[in-house]
Amino acid sequence: MENLERYINDDELSDADVLIKMAVIHYQFESIHPFYDGNGRTGRILNILYLVLKDLLILLILYLSRYIIQNKTQYYKFLQGVRDKQDWESWILFILIGVEGTFIQTIDMIQSIKQVMMDYKHRVRSSCKFYSQDLINNLFYHSYTKIEFIEKDLRVGRLTAVKYLEELRRLGFLKKQKWGRSNDYINLGLYKILVRREWSRIINI
Repeated sequence: MENLERYINDDELSDADVLIKMAVIHYQFESIHPFYDGNGRTGRILNILYLVLKDLLILLILYLSRYIIQNKTQYYKFLQGVRDKQDWESWILFILIGVEGTFIQTIDMIQSIKQVMMDYKHRVRSSCKFYSQDLINNLFYHSYTKIEFIEKDLRVGRLTAVKYLEELRRLGFLKKQKWGRSNDYINLGLYKILVRREWSRIINI
């Protein structure tokens, strides 16, 4: 583990590209298997943190875990290939393909969110007298909002916050979902982008 820490932090040990080093680090961590449980999750998080450390990422927006989980059979096959045959090439290519595909998907998602945000901005502005940029920011900070969030961000009273949210629900921007005693207002456009259509049935959207 000490050698892995040095490899992560000392760039003089290898002049390989950062993405290749990330693949090597991930393999080494999974092979060391330092914890009783949670090594897979930790290893996937380590990928992202390493890219942040090396200034390839500013925000934690590269969700490589989905690629690994969806290709779990190949993932373990290539890991074992390094152990048995020192087949680093197949393992590194597997990771690089995943990084490329994930970046493409992430960029597509960001562009889709920007489009939906602009659509909401124009439609809310033309439909609601209470439109403000703070309101739009609130709606897109999470995939849902609450009465309390509106009160805080827009600095309005509870009754006013309820009025705003109910009007947005009536116009089709939000869906009201009750969880126990709390009401969440789900941003339909953003939610569908984040979880895709197959998951929308969970809340009957």
